[in-house]
Amino acid sequence: MSTATRSIAIIGGGPVGLAAAAHALERGLRPLVLEAGPRVGHAVAEWGHVRMFSPWEYNIDGAAGRLLAAVGWNSPDPQQYPTGRELVESYLEPLATGTALRSHIQTASRVTAISRVGFDKVKTKGREVAPFEIRYENGAGPKTVHADAVIDASGSWSSPNPAGTNGLPATGESAAHDKIAYGMPDVLGSARTRYANKTIAVIGSGHSAVGTLIDLVALKDDAPATEIIWLVRGERPEKAFGGGVNDKLVARGALGARLAAIVQAGRIRVEAGFRVSHIAREDDRLRVSTATGAGCCGRQVFADELVVATGFRPDLSFLRELRVALDPALECPPVLAPLIDPNEHSCGTVRPHGARELAQPEPGFYLAGMKSYGRAPTFLMLTGYEQVRSIVADIDGDRAAAERLELVLPETGVCNLSRTETGPDECCGTSSTVEAGETCCTPSARVHIGSGERDAPLAKPAACCATR
Repeated sequence: MSTATRSIAIIGGGPVGLAAAAHALERGLRPLVLEAGPRVGHAVAEWGHVRMFSPWEYNIDGAAGRLLAAVGWNSPDPQQYPTGRELVESYLEPLATGTALRSHIQTASRVTAISRVGFDKVKTKGREVAPFEIRYENGAGPKTVHADAVIDASGSWSSPNPAGTNGLPATGESAAHDKIAYGMPDVLGSARTRYANKTIAVIGSGHSAVGTLIDLVALKDDAPATEIIWLVRGERPEKAFGGGVNDKLVARGALGARLAAIVQAGRIRVEAGFRVSHIAREDDRLRVSTATGAGCCGRQVFADELVVATGFRPDLSFLRELRVALDPALECPPVLAPLIDPNEHSCGTVRPHGARELAQPEPGFYLAGMKSYGRAPTFLMLTGYEQVRSIVADIDGDRAAAERLELVLPETGVCNLSRTETGPDECCGTSSTVEAGETCCTPSARVHIGSGERDAPLAKPAACCATR
């Protein structure tokens, strides 16, 4: 088969999936995007109320931008910060409906299984030349399509992690589903009446949890009876405050600084070291508790609503007949795991990588986008764009382009290392000893840990480092 007619099935019609299709078209390949939702960017639309911490300049893929420019698209101000809704309406939908990609996208098409034509997972001889067989559902019964290569960019939004600290749903979690929201609910918009003047517990310490806590404090300004409890699994909630003024994505640094100021002001109750094991109904409220701690039954808090913002995990169910190698802890490509393992560090800045790191034992199959990070929490959209640029070049046989790195990522301003480091402090420009996960300027606030309290260092919201 000639290179010009090679076909690529791309699972997922989000930003990274559409970017992969754009790069494929530029190279004369035949992409087919299979999106499970009713429109492209369906997962993004579900957090459409959230303003992104990266400006437009970091959210538009190069090949996609060239396709749009060819049809007279007016690019947004590169320095403005879009919401998820604006990303869909101003970028993804014009890309999917107004460019040459239009005939290469099928929505409402959920992939259910992938294999090789005539080969199950066990059979080897001749496997690499057999086309892929992709099965999907589109509301009109099962469908099948064949492709020479597959890029799985289906993300992980539809598979949120549960509340249980052990990775399993907390005991009673399923029975309380009507009082639990996962991810980042629109507490200032469509879900306002659900949360106003209620007691809300939020589990998590990533950007979704931080953004939700900030929005709940804004809700409290208008609905003073609203009470907010932040349940942090770790002992050091200050790790959620990030790099502050040292983060090259200014809005990302500002998120952590705002939360630090909120905690320092005592506007939310912080429960550190709170590892959820049980959730139970008591009348019309929830009792959220740990297995161990003060008292015979562990620690507990009572809330009207619970927000579980504990991250996401990939759906691997439809990959069972493919030969896929994954890190046993993170469920990501093994070569990528040491770069993104949150047990070692939490840098959002991971060196650019592509086909070499993302290729699988199944020739022609690649993981890309958020799904390629497995359970790790630090993915940036710009990273996904570089991934698929390299992957499509590799599929096209252009090894030089696949190996070439064309991306410089913005620094986070903090990297939580596994142990204390002594050396140049990039935050303050001085030589000092910085406890892993701390920023250079750390006032404190009281946080609850078990039956006691302690002072936790907090990142100052002002540009403290510039004046050190």
